[in-house]
Amino acid sequence: MSQQSIAAGLSRRRLIKAGAAAAVLPAVFRIGPSHAADVIRIGHVAPLTGPLAAFGEPVPYVLQQMANRFKNGLNVGGKTYAIEILNRDTESNANRASEVTADLILRDEVRLLLAASTFETVNPVADQAELNGVPGVTADCPWQSYIFGRHGDPKKGFTWTYHFFWGLEDATATYVGLWKSVDTNKIVGGLFPNDADGNAWGDPDHPGALKQSCARNGFKLIDGGRFTPGIEDYSAQISAFQKAGVDIVSGVLAPPDFGVFWQQAAQQKFRPKIVTVAKALLFPSVITAIGDRADGLSTEVWWSPNHPFKSGLTGESAHDMNAAYEKATSRPWTQPMGFKHALFEVAADVLGRTANVDDPASILDALKTTNYASVVGLIRWNNPELKNICKTPVVAGQWVKGPKGFELVICDNSSAPQIPVAGKLRLLS
Repeated sequence: MSQQSIAAGLSRRRLIKAGAAAAVLPAVFRIGPSHAADVIRIGHVAPLTGPLAAFGEPVPYVLQQMANRFKNGLNVGGKTYAIEILNRDTESNANRASEVTADLILRDEVRLLLAASTFETVNPVADQAELNGVPGVTADCPWQSYIFGRHGDPKKGFTWTYHFFWGLEDATATYVGLWKSVDTNKIVGGLFPNDADGNAWGDPDHPGALKQSCARNGFKLIDGGRFTPGIEDYSAQISAFQKAGVDIVSGVLAPPDFGVFWQQAAQQKFRPKIVTVAKALLFPSVITAIGDRADGLSTEVWWSPNHPFKSGLTGESAHDMNAAYEKATSRPWTQPMGFKHALFEVAADVLGRTANVDDPASILDALKTTNYASVVGLIRWNNPELKNICKTPVVAGQWVKGPKGFELVICDNSSAPQIPVAGKLRLLS
């Protein structure tokens, strides 16, 4: 094995390990009075191990918060129900996500399914819910990956499954807004794996995809070509970017894949001025694992202490929730926590408004009419152009290394002016 391959493997293992803290969890959380004869089972599916483990990092904390909140049960129509949350690890594998979801439906008979953390989790969970007629709520996956990755039509939508998150049109707009704030040659190199995310972000014809947003704002996209997720050689992409004079690198990668790319970029003396990558650069644990060369990297920000929202369930603001998380875990706040929490907020709201929790159609009726103020914003499915989709805000930020470690500073709010900017983008080189 070459020295480069060994280094890439070490980088990949370190980045996977960085997000694996959530792996040890009880399979079942029973919440509510022990004497309660009636129980509502909720299935929750997330990647707790594997390359996407950083998305699952806040799961133990959120489940403990739900245990505290529902220790006296949930009141539905004047009757108290105990809540059982059946938590399942996808191991960052879509096939595994489908298998555990089928078990939750057919064996455990859950009444509601919750899932988040990229299309690898969301899509197979939603497909199983749709196939078996079980209401499902998902988050944390661009709506294009969710709709088109499931071969759906945004105007027709689905029957049993509802989703909240932003769209590529919002993320690419704030990316371009970020880049316009500094001086570059406006040549962007795109990293798009051959999966639902990469194909959505890299679609040259979709109005919300990166190429179209670049073209509308005077930027030129150099598409590095599709590649298999998990590859350990980005020489072809790096060479193409160097030849084109790329100043900006963007795209969507899993954390370990970006670690390999960024290491090889240094080895091949490729030094872009800006690197703004979705998915990989969201997490403090991943940024810390990358080390000093993470300083100045940028990404989308879909939730932060500065987001002006409160939980309708606990009354906590985003700021207070993040502070409580950091105090309880001794770990920095992380974006997925807000969406994990919001899933359970929506679940409690929907079940509390359900006329008959023994009837899936009744739960679905309550789900359709959701109008709920969550810690990630208003959740309401009322857009006829995007059936089953509720869009939540997204901005862009840069990782800045300070005396206490890395901080994600919001630098552009083009797509969501209600979220305040806290700094200006600085160039990497």
